[in-house]
Amino acid sequence: MTETVAETMRAKLLAAFDPQHLEVIDESEAHRGHGGWREGGATHFRVVMRASALAGLGRIERSRAVHRALAAELAGGVHALALDLSA
Repeated sequence: MTETVAETMRAKLLAAFDPQHLEVIDESEAHRGHGGWREGGATHFRVVMRASALAGLGRIERSRAVHRALAAELAGGVHALALDLSA
C-alpha cells in the first residue's frame, strides 16, 4: 500500500516534534477550482499540533520549524499549508 501525503506528513511531524496532539487534515476538496488545486487532492492541508518541542518559539519560528520538517512535501505537490501550532 502506498502511503498518502497526509500519512507522510503525519509521520514526519511525529518524528520531528513528538507532539501531544496532532491532526493532519486534507482540505483539498474545499479548494476545488482554486489555485494549486489538482484532481485527486493532496494539495491543501491544515495541521493542528500541540508539541512541547515548540515551547519558547514565536509564531513565525514555529511555522518555519514545521516548514523545514515538511520541505519535501511543500516543494512537491502541497500547494497550501494552514497551521494551528502551540506548545
